[in-house]
Amino acid sequence: METLTKDLRYAARMLLKGRMVTLIAILALTLGIGANTAIFSVINAVLNKPLPYPHPERLVRVYEKSPQFEQMSVSYPNFIDWQRQSQAFERMAVYRHQQFNITGGQEPERVNGRLVSADFFSTLGIQPLMGRDLRLDDDRPGAGPTALLSYGFWQRRFGGDPNVLDKPLTINGKAYTVVGVLPANFKFYSPVDLFVPIGVQDDVSLQVRDFHPGLRVIARLRTGATLAEARDEMQAIATALEQQYPASNTGQGVAMDSMHEDLVHDIRPVLLLLLGAVGLVLLIACANVANLLLARAAARQKEMAIRMALGASRWRIVRQLLTESLLLSLIGGGLGLLVAMWGTDALISAIPDTIPRAEDVGIDARVMLFTFLISALTGCIFGLIPALQVSKPDLNETLKEGGRTAATMKQGVRSVLVIAEVVFALVLLVGAGLLIRSLFAVRNVAPGVNPRNVITMQIPLSSNIYNDATKIRDFYDRLLERLHATPGVQAAALTGDMPFTGDDSEAPFWTGNGPRPAPDAIQWALMNPVSAGYIKAMGIPLLRGRFITEQDTKNTPHIAVIDEYMARDLFSGEDPVGQRMTIPGNNKMPDIPFEIVGVVGHVKHFGLDAPKEIPFQFYMPYVQIPDDFLIGFLGMGLVARTAGDPAAMAAPMKETILAIDKDQPVTAVRTMEQVLADSLAQRRFTMLLLGLFAGLALVLASVGIYGVMSYTVAQRTHEIGVRMALGARPGDVLRMVVRQGMALAGIGVAIGLAVAFALTRLMSSFLFGVSATDPLTFIVLSLLLAGVALAACYVPARRATKVDPMVALRYE
Repeated sequence: METLTKDLRYAARMLLKGRMVTLIAILALTLGIGANTAIFSVINAVLNKPLPYPHPERLVRVYEKSPQFEQMSVSYPNFIDWQRQSQAFERMAVYRHQQFNITGGQEPERVNGRLVSADFFSTLGIQPLMGRDLRLDDDRPGAGPTALLSYGFWQRRFGGDPNVLDKPLTINGKAYTVVGVLPANFKFYSPVDLFVPIGVQDDVSLQVRDFHPGLRVIARLRTGATLAEARDEMQAIATALEQQYPASNTGQGVAMDSMHEDLVHDIRPVLLLLLGAVGLVLLIACANVANLLLARAAARQKEMAIRMALGASRWRIVRQLLTESLLLSLIGGGLGLLVAMWGTDALISAIPDTIPRAEDVGIDARVMLFTFLISALTGCIFGLIPALQVSKPDLNETLKEGGRTAATMKQGVRSVLVIAEVVFALVLLVGAGLLIRSLFAVRNVAPGVNPRNVITMQIPLSSNIYNDATKIRDFYDRLLERLHATPGVQAAALTGDMPFTGDDSEAPFWTGNGPRPAPDAIQWALMNPVSAGYIKAMGIPLLRGRFITEQDTKNTPHIAVIDEYMARDLFSGEDPVGQRMTIPGNNKMPDIPFEIVGVVGHVKHFGLDAPKEIPFQFYMPYVQIPDDFLIGFLGMGLVARTAGDPAAMAAPMKETILAIDKDQPVTAVRTMEQVLADSLAQRRFTMLLLGLFAGLALVLASVGIYGVMSYTVAQRTHEIGVRMALGARPGDVLRMVVRQGMALAGIGVAIGLAVAFALTRLMSSFLFGVSATDPLTFIVLSLLLAGVALAACYVPARRATKVDPMVALRYE
């Protein structure tokens, strides 16, 4: 410890002695380590932290699946059978995201909530902070309506009143009794305010086996049971249900995965890509610092030779130099941690909603340990090469008075480091370039709608107020009538599923006039119930026939309008207008035949970068939804095309809605252009970060080239003076120095192209409309890097032409 203390003191003195080199090295390390720490803090929160429940490794997500959909929402009757028959699970629960209208206060409030089965919280292993959990008696038809509050909602709505239990809360126009408050740290996917039992809901879609009303299932494995065993058991149950209910369950299987994997599997590749990119930035910073230390080590060769002549071992010299580099890296790591704290805040504000657990991102003990370890490893990486180089001097040559040769370090190692910097920088530049081109390609995709001058909002009705089909249709009819008369509104319409938001409703169907085909011949499509004028409001082209009109009512024959993909694939070579399609019925309703009256353009419903071949789409009049099922479409969206700025029409449209029902909340008010932009948030986030890292790599690489060439010019001052004394012109010297630097850059670009060609193939899943080996991207960015390298070489080369031969010849 005494020796280490002495080494640290000496290292500190040496770092202070070479202040400029030290400051540059610390700056490079601060940026490299800070960026790595910030990205690791996100990865730590999203991928590494266990879920905040007891024994989270036993939690599982369960879906239904069909030939068209790998993960479907679950039929409630199927869930009940799963729950009764499964032995591999200790508990199983169902939930559905739901929004609720809260009234009774100063103004109506729309809150996020969930319908849950009684064992939802016990499956997760969560106990209420106050009150009690839901009981089986709460989760049955006819039970008194109860609710559990989130901690945040309890504080916001009730001011943290400890006497909130058993108080009434008006939800969707009906009085619910508050029976519990959840802990402050409880989280389950997106934040919600209320939890209400699903079994008391008067929703016919929960009674139909072949209806999939957005239900999700979580389950907890029994102690000792494995995911594979549970998967086999659930598939066996699904097979038995298929035989028992062939009309609804043929082709229906079960898909499941651990809850953690289900949460992060989509985002993991993005985060690992960013970690790899920021790792390359750190390697470039290390190469820069190693070059700086090599330059300083050259000036200290005589010092090391004297030490070794006095008896110091090579290991003692290496240890001293590594102590200096570790001290340097730890200082950089400490400052990098401060940068990461700021960077993490910036990351949190920029993280899109599609990245789960973003609220858990922060600097904790694991992140601090990562910073310490990466700082120590970095110090070893960039310090070892100079230490090994300087610890084996030629004592005879180095100790000669004025021995210039011994004082000059070999340039081979420095050249290799510069080449490595260029390679890493080019790989990052090409990766960022491909993502930038992908984003532009996505933005140039025709969405199928005209998003300009369109305002969107959600107007969910309270089921206990609008509790029959007549009231629902009357409200929507009055709303559309008033909106059509509002100045500035050119067209307004209702939609069951808003494009580009993830909303979707699937419906089985078959075409033709024949009887119901075999279950495995029934296909699925995205069904969107809309009002007349929808395609005008959204700017969807009508390709054939007609669209829904005001004359299509509840009492007229059912009609449907299909999209061009459905027309192409199902009616190839014949006119689909006048053809028939049928939605199969069930024990609640008969089969419903539709006449196809028109064909419209295809809408990229799931996003601009969604695969081209997605399930078929068709539209039907919302007024023709059977009365028993209309209650399931209370959360209709509203779209309106305006004459001017759509955002300016939000307030007048809200006033129109409140004039009809003063307690009706309006939510999710956005322009369609905002909706489209939000759908690309994750892609834009990845591109911006990778572009930032690539820009930082470009700067560091150019600094590295500049540093090497400046050092080379300084070392070759005597040679340059001799050349100029013998008649060399400044242009000759300029070309000589630039040629040497560009030779290194050229080698780096050549190797970088090969490495990028291999590595960018791993990015294929992130790209859209551009190949992973796109020649234009590779060529343009190679030229950009070469241009930056040329500029970095030119400055020291220009300085070399200013060498005074007489001064240079006295250099020794």
